[in-house]
Amino acid sequence: MAYFISMPQISMTTVWLVAMVVLLIVEASVPGLVSIWFALGAFAAMLSSLLHAPLWLQCLWFALVSILSLWLTRPFVKKFVNSRTTPTNLDMVIGAECLVIEDIDNVLGSGAVSVGGKEWTARMEDADARAVKGEVVTALRIEGVKLIVKK
Repeated sequence: MAYFISMPQISMTTVWLVAMVVLLIVEASVPGLVSIWFALGAFAAMLSSLLHAPLWLQCLWFALVSILSLWLTRPFVKKFVNSRTTPTNLDMVIGAECLVIEDIDNVLGSGAVSVGGKEWTARMEDADARAVKGEVVTALRIEGVKLIVKK
């Protein structure tokens, strides 16, 4: 005679609850917003499980609420999270007039300018343009460690 020990079946409500708690713990422990939308989806799926919805409908609710909440709130949240940018000294270089201290030639890969008392490796914006020592150019942007300039 064989005896089978049956373990109580874990309800889907418990599964969704555990998933939601785990996702909220991940959200709390990671900087930035990562999993809050999926925790909302797990909450919606848990509610549908409490209403005895079939598993496929619970999964559908999870996916729909997660995607919809991500799509609706992500741009809004992204605007406010990490919205504080600290300007650096590099920002002051953009738009400034620079003195060419070494001929700028993109083909040869040479050139340098002085701006704000600092020396920068420089390249011209136009590939075929050149600037000679003593000219004044304008800084447009920074690419890596090079200052991109134009006459």
